[in-house]
Amino acid sequence: MISSWNEWDPLKEIVVGSATNANWPSTDPVFAEESKKTAWTETPVPAGPVPQWIVDEANKELDILAETLVKYGAKVHRPEPMDFVAREGMYNYCPRDRLLIAGDTVVDVNMMYPCRNQEIEALQSILGDAKIIQMPRDQGMVLDAANIARLGDTWLFLESYSGNRAAYDWLVEQFPNINIELCNSYAGVHIDSTIVPLRDGLVLLNKSRVNADNCPRAFDSWDKIYINDVVAQDFYEYPYASKWIGLNMLALDPHTVIADAAQTDLHRVLKVHGIDVIPLTLSHSRTLGGGFHCVTLDTWRSNE
Repeated sequence: MISSWNEWDPLKEIVVGSATNANWPSTDPVFAEESKKTAWTETPVPAGPVPQWIVDEANKELDILAETLVKYGAKVHRPEPMDFVAREGMYNYCPRDRLLIAGDTVVDVNMMYPCRNQEIEALQSILGDAKIIQMPRDQGMVLDAANIARLGDTWLFLESYSGNRAAYDWLVEQFPNINIELCNSYAGVHIDSTIVPLRDGLVLLNKSRVNADNCPRAFDSWDKIYINDVVAQDFYEYPYASKWIGLNMLALDPHTVIADAAQTDLHRVLKVHGIDVIPLTLSHSRTLGGGFHCVTLDTWRSNE
């Protein structure tokens, strides 16, 4: 079932990603430019198959995440396997990036790395007969779905490397009943380690990127939790995600989140605000570029 309007309503169905056959693209023309924009210069941008030991460890932790969600009461879907090495693709690790769930509609975005557009094939059986709108592939639009934070009838669109103004304009045309606010607080990629809506009226903000001057207007009347720092996780050879992946969390309902087990100070802050934390670990969140929000895609949240 496809029905999800925000980031916090009680979770009913969700996709949990997979690291199987994960691969760093070697022929994607945009991924090839990664070395020109990365702030990390100590080791080269990786290429080729992700080491099998990383895949195995990541999959064990994704399985634990899936089991936790089932215990919570959610129905869990997993992507179909794909041979990303043979197809010069990337992975199924971050389904959040691939599809934007807009209520009962699915937006098939045009991703920053063209090779990642194929990842929708692994999710087709999950989509069923859902209404799908495809973003044009030949008009200069670029959007990873993780550039969007959904607040009901308001969305935030982070303008960055992975979401450009042309894609924003197209979304505004497609969804005239949704107020889509353009944000420019972070020029990197996705929004979900910068702005984390926890429930209606409460948001977590990365203080290194968001301040009173650039905080989205949608949060004018909301309570704001500014986070100054996080515990930096280790990575293998190249950090595909910054330390701020430690803020990336999945809300199960307005009072419960799954968050990085290492962020104990953050857990205490959330508890003060009435948020219970289920602590789990994704050891390769920086290596593979995905925290708990990234590696999932909620397809049904109850708004009753």
